[in-house]
Amino acid sequence: MAGRCPLVEDSFSRLASQSNVYGLAALAGGEGPGGLLAAALKGKVIHFRYHDLRQRLRPVGRELQFTYIPVDAEIVSIDSFAKSPPQRGLVVGITFIKDSGDKASPFLNIYCDYEPGSEYDLDSVAQSCLNLELQFTPFQLCHAEVCVGDKLETVFLLSGNDPAVHLYKEHAASHQFEEQPVQHLFPELQDVPSNILWLDVCNLPGSGHRLTAFGCQSGHVRVARVAQGPPVVLQTWTIQHDGPVSHVLVFPLPPEPPPRHGTSPVIPVPPSTTQYHPVTPMSPPPDDPVAAQGYSVLVASTLELSVVYRDVLTNGLGDQLVLPGSDQYDAVLCALVADVDFDGVGEILLGTYGQELLCYKLSPSPAGAAFALVWTRRFPSPLLSLRHRDLTADGLRELAVVCLRGLHVLQHSLEETARRVLERLRREVERRGVTG
Repeated sequence: MAGRCPLVEDSFSRLASQSNVYGLAALAGGEGPGGLLAAALKGKVIHFRYHDLRQRLRPVGRELQFTYIPVDAEIVSIDSFAKSPPQRGLVVGITFIKDSGDKASPFLNIYCDYEPGSEYDLDSVAQSCLNLELQFTPFQLCHAEVCVGDKLETVFLLSGNDPAVHLYKEHAASHQFEEQPVQHLFPELQDVPSNILWLDVCNLPGSGHRLTAFGCQSGHVRVARVAQGPPVVLQTWTIQHDGPVSHVLVFPLPPEPPPRHGTSPVIPVPPSTTQYHPVTPMSPPPDDPVAAQGYSVLVASTLELSVVYRDVLTNGLGDQLVLPGSDQYDAVLCALVADVDFDGVGEILLGTYGQELLCYKLSPSPAGAAFALVWTRRFPSPLLSLRHRDLTADGLRELAVVCLRGLHVLQHSLEETARRVLERLRREVERRGVTG
């Protein structure tokens, strides 16, 4: 039986209208304003953050007036990033559909202020708009940092019903974002077989490589390892699921404990559920330090069990671990990997249309390592989006959950956190005492 959620609700903020799975973006900290941007379907964007009011931290949600978003527009997706150094500034992208009577007109607005001193001022940024009309229905808007020549740049990636992925990059001379052929920087995103519902790009530290994964409405999943500068696809794997893929996520998973009794650690799904089709059957060299980190891919589904393909750089999509019971709470709409129990290893969090937040942890079992459902938490409406951010600037990350009815913020219990910190300090003192 799953246990109780260790997080407690700190605040709830209603939205003007319901959001969707693409409606939550985290703002950069540091020089930036921090907090979250939550988009409601009816053209409203709320900046949520904690303020120090009368020596107490209080949650505050404030509507931002982004220009060139009509009052009758429906926001589809929102994203934000801080420019890659040495450039400065905050960039916000918003896609929306305007009802023009006889037809629906989709747009992408990109907001960025170039005036010194205003680059991180949200109100100024919201007034500096580049309005781009789209020829397709937009879906997920996300960003990725790529090597362009000898420097790093951050670009927008937008999936659509073409089906295709569109790339928007800032022009060095005009300081305006413009669409460029996606194959120039992301050759792995060519020849998309179906509408991409979720895309994740993970740069692999110290290697000059990245892992790109995406899941499609048709159930198609593709994972690629790409060398950057200039981009070259090194390995590609694909697999076909039975239903739409709602979320994919690339994340490191620790080395597997030795299997017990000589049994296999893999928990296969029935052969009719998925088929493994390696496009490029290449394996990384045995001394590959990036592969040693065990990068894995979570695939969440709207119809079937969610799964993790373990250590893809070594095994491709051939080592599959199931998240048991993940198909019992209606469709999985959002997912996150976060260390919520402070043991140094991330847990998998799934948000479902059935109003449940599910937490899975990789644990040893008689048959080898397997994921177990360790706790659940019920919400008053379906879960749409998740973020794990330090919203209160106290060193602990909060869990932000967007549901149909608004934004919930969950916090760790300070008593439990203090107990775990003291326990870690005790173990560290003992370790140093043993090692000298």
